[in-house]
Amino acid sequence: MDQPPISDYGFLSDCRSGALVGRDGSVDWWCPDRFDGASVFGRLLDPRGGHWRLAPLAPSRVERAYRPDTLVLRTVHHTPSGSVAVTDALSAQIGARGHEVGMDSPAVLLRVVEGLTGRVRMGLEFVPRPEYGLLTPYLHEQDDGGVLASAGPVTLVLRGTGPALRAEQDRVRQEFEVAAGQRVGFDLAYAPAYRDRPARLDPVVALAETVLAWEGFRETHRYDGAYAPQVRHGATVLTGLTYARSGAVAAALTTSLPERIGGDRNYDYRFSWLRDFSMTMRALWVAACPTEASRLFAWAARSIGRVGGTPVPVLFGLEGERDLSEHDCTHLHGYAGSRPVRIGNDAWRQHQLDVPGEVISAVWRLHEQLGEPFAEELREMVVGLAEQVATTWRLPDRGMWETRDTDRHYLSSKVLCWTALDRAVVLAPKLGDRADPRRWATIRDEIRATVLREGWNDRIGAYTGAFGSTELDASALFLPVVHFLEASDPRMRATIAVVERELGTDDGLVRRWNTDPAGFLLCSFWLVECLVLAGEPGRARRLFERILGHANDVGLFAEQIDPRTGAQLGNFPQALSHIGLINAAWRLTDPAAA
Repeated sequence: MDQPPISDYGFLSDCRSGALVGRDGSVDWWCPDRFDGASVFGRLLDPRGGHWRLAPLAPSRVERAYRPDTLVLRTVHHTPSGSVAVTDALSAQIGARGHEVGMDSPAVLLRVVEGLTGRVRMGLEFVPRPEYGLLTPYLHEQDDGGVLASAGPVTLVLRGTGPALRAEQDRVRQEFEVAAGQRVGFDLAYAPAYRDRPARLDPVVALAETVLAWEGFRETHRYDGAYAPQVRHGATVLTGLTYARSGAVAAALTTSLPERIGGDRNYDYRFSWLRDFSMTMRALWVAACPTEASRLFAWAARSIGRVGGTPVPVLFGLEGERDLSEHDCTHLHGYAGSRPVRIGNDAWRQHQLDVPGEVISAVWRLHEQLGEPFAEELREMVVGLAEQVATTWRLPDRGMWETRDTDRHYLSSKVLCWTALDRAVVLAPKLGDRADPRRWATIRDEIRATVLREGWNDRIGAYTGAFGSTELDASALFLPVVHFLEASDPRMRATIAVVERELGTDDGLVRRWNTDPAGFLLCSFWLVECLVLAGEPGRARRLFERILGHANDVGLFAEQIDPRTGAQLGNFPQALSHIGLINAAWRLTDPAAA
C-alpha cells in the first residue's frame, strides 16, 4: 500500500494524547482520550482508519517547523497561486503554564489556516472512524455551523470560523479560499459519549494560549551543555510523551509501526517501561526537568506497590495498570501491509531480571532528594527489589529486547542485577534495619565474576549477548554506561571494536544483532558514550552528528533506521531514541558524569 514514510509525520501533544500530522496536511493518528486509548483517526495503520486532511487543492512545496520550544507545528504550503500556513496543535488548558500543560487538557485539536501571499484554494476532508476504524459515526450539522460526529463511546464536534460545515453521509468535504492576511480556524473537540458536548474554543485564541503554555514550560528548564538545541527539543518531545495525570512517560505515541516493512515485529509501545526507567530519569535530569523526574519516580513507586515474590512487570499502563493483555486488530491491514496490528503488549507477562536494576538505579540517582532516611514505603520497595535480585539472579529471562522465544542467561540482564545490588549497597544507610549490605555486596561480586567469566567469548573476542552464545548483541555497549566495566578495559575495548565492526552500518549506526536489518538508535547513542569513555571524544562527536542527521525535518526519531534507504522504522516518535540523544550529548559535555 502507498503510505507516507514514517518520517513524514509531525508530533502534536497535549500531554494526555498525541496526534500525527503528515506533510500532506492529513492527521492520520489521534487517540483523544489518552495515549493508549482507541484511535478516532487511524489511517496510519489502514487507509480506512480515518483522517482529517487540511491542505491546498493544488500541489504544493512544503516547509515546516515547530514554534521554538513547543510542539506547535507550522506547515507552509507554496502553491502556484500563493502561499498559506497551517498551524496545528493539541490545545493546552486555557491559562495553563509550565508543567500544567496537560493536567486538564480539553482534548481539542486546533488547526489555523493563514494566508501569506496570493489566494489559495483549500480542501478539508474530515473522516472520523472511532475504535480503530471499527465505527462509522453519524454526522449531524449544528446550528453554530459545526458538525457533530457520534458513535459508540465517542463524541466529536468539528467547528470552524469560516463558512458553515456541510456533512455528507460519513464525512465532511469542503473547499474554501484563503487570501493573504486572512485566517480561518478549526477546532475538533472530543468528549466521551453520554457526557455534555464539549464547549467551543476560539481556535486562534486557544492556539496562542497553547504556545504560551509550552514556552512557559521551557523557560523553567535550562540546559547549558553541548548540542543545546537538540537536547532542548528532545526534552520537549519527552514532555510531549509524558502522561500529565500520572507522570508516566509513554515509550512511543503509536502501536504496530513495523521494525521491518512487511514483518511481524509490530508491537504496542503506548505504555511506560520500567526497564527504561533509569535512562529516562537521567535524561530528564540532564535536560533540567526535575519536576518531571520526580513525578515519574512517584508514578513508578505507586505502580510497583508492595514488592513480594512475584517479579515486577517490565511495563505498566499510564495510570499503573498491570494487565496489558495483547490482542490483534484483524480488521486493520497495518502500516504498509505490516501485520499484525497489536493492541496491548504481552511483555508484561515476561520475567525480566533487569527491572530491579533500573528502578534501584533511579533511586540512587535521586537519593539526595528523597529524604534521610527514606520513607517506609520507599525503603520497603528498594529492600524488596534487592532481595528479589539476590534470590533470582541465576535464573534465565527474556532479556532487554523482550524476545518471544526461550529464556536465556542474557548478559545485559545479569549486568543490571549487578547494578541493582551495587546501588543498593550504597543506599543501605537509608534503608533501615532490613538492609543487608554485606550480603548484597557478596552476591554483587559473585555476579560480576560470573559475567566476566561466562559473558566473554574467546572465539568471538568480545562479550556476547548471552552466556555461552556466539551471537553479538549491542546491549554489551551498556556495560560502561552503567559503570560495570571501564570502556578502556582491554576486553571491553575489544568488544566495542567488534560490535562497531560487525553490527555497525556504513553511516555509523549500530544494529542490535546480526540478523537485525536496521540500525537501532539507542544502541548507536550508546556507542557515542562508549567512545567518549574510551578516550575518543573527536570520533564520538563525529558519530553523534551523523546520527543526528537521521532525524526527520522537525527533529523527530523513530526507533530504527533502515541503513539501505535511510527510512525511519518502528514506533514514532520513540522516547528511547530521544533519551539516548540527551544522554549522549551530556556524555560529550561531561565525560565523568554518572
